[in-house]
Amino acid sequence: MTRVIFYSNISDKQAALSVLVSKGLIKGHLMILFTEDEQAAKTYSDVLWQKDKASFLPNVLATDALAKETPVVFEWQDKELCQDDILVNLTNRQLTIFSRFRQLVELVGTDEEDKALARQRFKFYRDRGYEIKHSDEDALIRPVG
Repeated sequence: MTRVIFYSNISDKQAALSVLVSKGLIKGHLMILFTEDEQAAKTYSDVLWQKDKASFLPNVLATDALAKETPVVFEWQDKELCQDDILVNLTNRQLTIFSRFRQLVELVGTDEEDKALARQRFKFYRDRGYEIKHSDEDALIRPVG
């Protein structure tokens, strides 16, 4: 059964995603980062490629020929997903594809609309018996180790 992880009160989702992806890559995970649309995927992708001056987080869009060989893939459609390890929901929607993944990560911002929609998703998972871990931004940004 999919393990669901919520990180709440995220002040900067792009920075939080960089940390999450860094930790995932260190641990050898494969990740699908699900966005609203292709433009959002490109924006997040650029952030990961430009993490800082000395490093980057390799990733591709799902439409790229290297998607099946790259550990971090941005997706905005749920047609042909290339792996089933970790799904990160970067939308405010309840994704229907989550149950095929080992883990689902939800990043919840600080605005009230984002929180209200996340509460609905939390209730959806809880009501269906999914194991849910809930932490705040501080738990996400703590160093690995």
